[in-house]
Amino acid sequence: MTEKTRRRGRDRSASPSDDAGDVGITIGTPRGRSPVRKHEFEIEDPATYEPKPMFAAGSSFSLVQKWNDFYANKDFGNILLLIVLYWLQGIPLGLAHGSIPFLLKEKLSFAQVGLFSLAGYPYSLKLFWSPFVDSWYDRKFGRRKSWIAPIQLIVAVMFWWMGSHIDSLVRNPADSIYEIMYLFLAIVFLSATQDIAVDGWALTLLSKENLSYASTCQTVGLNCGYFLSFTVFLALNSAEFSNKYIFSSPREEGFLQLGPYMAFWALMYVVVTLYLIVFKVEETSTSDEADYGIVDTYKTIWRICKLPHMRQFIAVLFFAKLGFIPNDSTTQLKLIERGLHREDMALAVLIDFPVQIFFGYYAARWSQGSSKMRPWRIAFVLRLLSSVLSMATVHFFPEDGLTTWYFYIILLTKVAGSMASTVQFVGLSAFITQIADPVIGGTYMTLLNTLSNFGGTWPVFFIMRAVDYFSSATCVVPGGDMGASYSCAAVEDRKRCLKDGGVCDVRWDGYYIVSTTCVLFALFLFVTFIRPTVLYLERLPAHVWRVSKESHR
Repeated sequence: MTEKTRRRGRDRSASPSDDAGDVGITIGTPRGRSPVRKHEFEIEDPATYEPKPMFAAGSSFSLVQKWNDFYANKDFGNILLLIVLYWLQGIPLGLAHGSIPFLLKEKLSFAQVGLFSLAGYPYSLKLFWSPFVDSWYDRKFGRRKSWIAPIQLIVAVMFWWMGSHIDSLVRNPADSIYEIMYLFLAIVFLSATQDIAVDGWALTLLSKENLSYASTCQTVGLNCGYFLSFTVFLALNSAEFSNKYIFSSPREEGFLQLGPYMAFWALMYVVVTLYLIVFKVEETSTSDEADYGIVDTYKTIWRICKLPHMRQFIAVLFFAKLGFIPNDSTTQLKLIERGLHREDMALAVLIDFPVQIFFGYYAARWSQGSSKMRPWRIAFVLRLLSSVLSMATVHFFPEDGLTTWYFYIILLTKVAGSMASTVQFVGLSAFITQIADPVIGGTYMTLLNTLSNFGGTWPVFFIMRAVDYFSSATCVVPGGDMGASYSCAAVEDRKRCLKDGGVCDVRWDGYYIVSTTCVLFALFLFVTFIRPTVLYLERLPAHVWRVSKESHR
């Protein structure tokens, strides 16, 4: 289309009042548009539109171009540092929430494994000491480094000590369950405290235009650390996996034991901490991140919690994960109990890991705009559906052992659940980052993250005990008297029953009762309370989530 035609189009739509700001519409080529008015829009002429190949070199779909743009980002180094710091957090969390429960379940009941789950509670209660992290520090050394550096060194010392003691404790967990629980309780407490400092540092370490990368860094870092301590470790710890893929001659133990693994990460903690101390200089607090005393910070938290919309948000976070807990905490243990080998489970998680990273990257982008929590709501329903499918995979597990096609079904179900979980996690983290008030630094982030974590932690102990409570399994030994019968709910008791020549008669499996109840209750809450509340909260402007600076004093 010629410039003359373009002028005619503008002349026909022009009027004496155009200079006052009327909206004009101009038809032109994609490259020939040059709006004159402030509010002028142009419609591309289909006849002159030049389509571009979707995957042309240099396009937004080019992975090389994406990497070049990311590498050129001024916060590239800080983004990598955040990923590493979150990675170190994922190492103990992967052990506490992943590998150790699997190792314990081979010899303990669900109720006893539920006792160990108390070790994960500090990560969901860190709000209570976060004001200390925000208020006590050495200004010269750095507000966040004052906590991150010493905590990582303490964790390194504990990991090094446990490297020579933990294997003997895990071999006889019934006699040392409390000692194991207290050790990991201390480690998770330290990791949770480090998380407070890292969350607060992310608000100032990244520039405002890159602040959305904070949730992505957390997702990538935590998942990588969790993946190594859960999937990779369990695979290398499995004698079957090691004999099949690593050893040339069969051995009784796997390639990697828990002690050497923890000793290795003790060294990694020291290396990263030395880098922080020697090379990383933390910038001083900005005007947006003022210094407040401990009492003032607690008062500020209380003011925030009293906000009407915050109380609604707290209620959502407290109950939102209730329907997923049975699936997250017991389904994989039940599959192992039914005959799924650890190496098969590790392979499933290995395939599942790239999916989490992929959706972790894009979920933050989906959580933009006016409907920030829409991906979270969709993933909520998908996660409930995944919980139902997971129950089905346990119920219909082949009696003759795992087959290839059934392994694909388990894998598909797990990938679907992890995809929904990752979308929920990143979407919620992105929303929290957008509404967090930098005036109190990491405390605001910790407040919201703690509420979210606690919603997924507090039911675990009760749910795992409820699984045993509603289960009825008795070992029946042919020719034996009734007085000799005993419960075979635990895996170790089931092995004992088989060794005695008996049959474990399972009358009621509490797993199905508890899981079904939680899913139905969560679905009811979603329809009646969670969904309408989230729709309202996501439309609120950011400033209503914050208390005024004057009220901080």
